[in-house]
Amino acid sequence: MMKKAENIIVGISIGDLNGIGSEVVLKTFEDSRMLELCTPVIFANVKLMSFVKKSFQSTSVLHGIDKLDQIIPGKINVLNLWKEGLDLNLGKSDPKAGEYAIKSFVAATKALKEGLVDVLVTAPINKYNIQSDEFKFPGHTDYLNQELEGNALMLMVQDTLRVGLLTDHIPLNEVASHLTEELIKKKIETVKQSLIQDFSINKPKIAVLGLNPHCGDGGVIGTEDDLILKPALKKIFDKGTLVFGPFAADGFFGSNQYEKYDAVLATYHDQGLIPFKTLSFGKGVNYTAGLSKVRTSPDHGTAYDIAGKGIADFNSFKEAVYLAIDIYHSRNQYAEISKKPLKTKEKQL
Repeated sequence: MMKKAENIIVGISIGDLNGIGSEVVLKTFEDSRMLELCTPVIFANVKLMSFVKKSFQSTSVLHGIDKLDQIIPGKINVLNLWKEGLDLNLGKSDPKAGEYAIKSFVAATKALKEGLVDVLVTAPINKYNIQSDEFKFPGHTDYLNQELEGNALMLMVQDTLRVGLLTDHIPLNEVASHLTEELIKKKIETVKQSLIQDFSINKPKIAVLGLNPHCGDGGVIGTEDDLILKPALKKIFDKGTLVFGPFAADGFFGSNQYEKYDAVLATYHDQGLIPFKTLSFGKGVNYTAGLSKVRTSPDHGTAYDIAGKGIADFNSFKEAVYLAIDIYHSRNQYAEISKKPLKTKEKQL
């Protein structure tokens, strides 16, 4: 049977302790109605979280636990992942903060894999200070792709606006060399499947943006759109996937063309993220589509410039919790439907 909403356990990795992660997590669950919707488990240390709580007069009531079998529904559970005290250096990048951010993230991911938490919501990390001999990944997504089954794809979500990327964290001068028919096919299939099982859209329509200005203007401003994107999209469309494009990126969002599609795939990071963050008004969510488990994150970073001041906006993190729960339900419903297809009536003799 599908779990009730109030039984959903949300694992939370605490992110960079010198950023705003701890603050937005606690602010999200100050509203008691959130605890009727789910049970949070913060992978950190209850003394540290109590210190953060006092720093901006949070009203959150924390429940420290030493094992995941001690989780109490309806409480803000804090798993004591470490015992030692930590000196915070708020607003500064610190390798020690990066070390504990990864300790939290790796433990939360392990709990997700083992089914001890139902979904994972990650607070922001600093991609520079997390690097070590034990952790050599550009960020959350690459590690999750290794640990969880599937093909990870960053999908930015705000209501019905969904923006994914054909290429993500690579230098701009390498984008064209990464665009292959195989990559385009894999990314579109991942987005299509996610729209069906995670967002309950039966026949999703997907738009793809061109790489070059004006999609190359017939080869005058680059040939990649004509030689790679167009042929690949035609093959995919001819096999039954409702994929359209490539579209000239400069006017696509300004003319509201995106509203006609269930998802948009940009060819590179800033092409998709700049219009998304402009339109999402601080309520966007970073969802890792294509994996066997559900992970979401707010659409912002560590925000060192305001860390420790108690003024961080928590709406994006709260939306990340909401979306994780919604997708968890959608996946369960999809699994049930897939197990029990509608039976056709036998022909009568």
